[in-house]
Amino acid sequence: MLRVNSKEVNPGDTFLALQGIEDDGHNYIEEAIDKGAACIIASQGEYSVKTITVNDTRTYLSNYLKELYIEKLDKIRLIGISGTRGKTTTGDLIYQLLNNLGSKTAYIGTNGFYMNDEVKKISSTTPDIYEIYLLINKAIENECENIIIEVSSKAITQRHVEGLRFDMVIFTNFIVDGLNEEEIQTYLNTKIELFKMIKKNGTAIINSKDPYYQNFALPQNNNVFYGSKDSDYQISNIGLTYDFTEFDINEIHVEIPLLGSYNIYNYLAAYVTAKNLHFPDEAIANAQEKLKQVDGRYQGIKYNDSLIIIDYAYDKNQIESIIKCTREFAKGRIITLIGSGGEVRENQRSQIGKMVTKKSDYAIFTTDNPRHEEPEDIIDEMTKEIQNDNYEVIVNRKEAIKHGINMLENYDILLVLGKGHEETQIIGSDEFPFKDYNEVIKNLKR
Repeated sequence: MLRVNSKEVNPGDTFLALQGIEDDGHNYIEEAIDKGAACIIASQGEYSVKTITVNDTRTYLSNYLKELYIEKLDKIRLIGISGTRGKTTTGDLIYQLLNNLGSKTAYIGTNGFYMNDEVKKISSTTPDIYEIYLLINKAIENECENIIIEVSSKAITQRHVEGLRFDMVIFTNFIVDGLNEEEIQTYLNTKIELFKMIKKNGTAIINSKDPYYQNFALPQNNNVFYGSKDSDYQISNIGLTYDFTEFDINEIHVEIPLLGSYNIYNYLAAYVTAKNLHFPDEAIANAQEKLKQVDGRYQGIKYNDSLIIIDYAYDKNQIESIIKCTREFAKGRIITLIGSGGEVRENQRSQIGKMVTKKSDYAIFTTDNPRHEEPEDIIDEMTKEIQNDNYEVIVNRKEAIKHGINMLENYDILLVLGKGHEETQIIGSDEFPFKDYNEVIKNLKR
């Protein structure tokens, strides 16, 4: 059997030394031989077992997998999702909607591999091509009609989807905060690559409200636009509440159990996907009633007349966007609970602190995943430049969540930000069970 992970090699297997940007499989060839590899496929070197030399091991793997699965791939529809933000929520909603419509669907993305209402952890948002094919094969064996693949820019750069051809690709948005002109162009070109991977007569579903949308409307694709006033699918008559969101798509009234204005566009992408798969509006309306909130993505929990929202937002722009979105329908105070991960984004900490205290009515600074940094040092960096006094520090995240809930008065909203769907907290080199949603529910039951 062909293996790309030396730790999975069994006697008699062939080991392919896969080259990547961050690691190189050639460094693990001797380990693979020690574990019994009978053949090595590499781009360089001669080894003590049968050796096949190829120009590019990644291209070899892509061609090998495509040939191996070519007949099976015709049995499933590949749907890709690209964009700076919203990929996970949009993918989750498409997964739910299509399954509710009776079109069996699997999903590969940040939150894991979804199939048959079960979620399994995977190596990354967009796994390497070998793992993707294994997951596609599982979906086919389970008689799925569709598989959604969340495709990050990193995955395109590292050639994780090389050789795949998509029936449909969705573009959510293109956000360039903090990038210079050269970086913007590189980032844009990377995103566009996915739209070159659409099959002949395949469909690109494009958010035309985004200023960069025309770059993704390639002439060889069937381009369908949503979001703007002159698009194929337009939004009007928006109503935001603590319980649901309502709006019109063209002339059709829609009510979804999701919160916030940006979830309108996440759902709209799912709706357009279903429409382009020729599902009628009545069936879609029935299916959308069964939608569930996405784990850790603007996930609302009612508490008396107040609301608690859990979200994965962790960098300055994401956090600011969440607070702004919440302000659109908040009837009371916005209390923001936030930390900052250790060993990452150190330069944003003071900016986050100042912004959160300016945009929120009150802030609680706490731990996120401190890793090998001292939690108190991280929080000190977040608060050192704050001029306001509308905040406090509670280092223990459990206690911070409990305190935030106890602060809630009529129509207040507590934002619990930074960890979202994560089920552990990383302290030092260890991971401890911890999920924001569980902590919130535990405190509501007291």
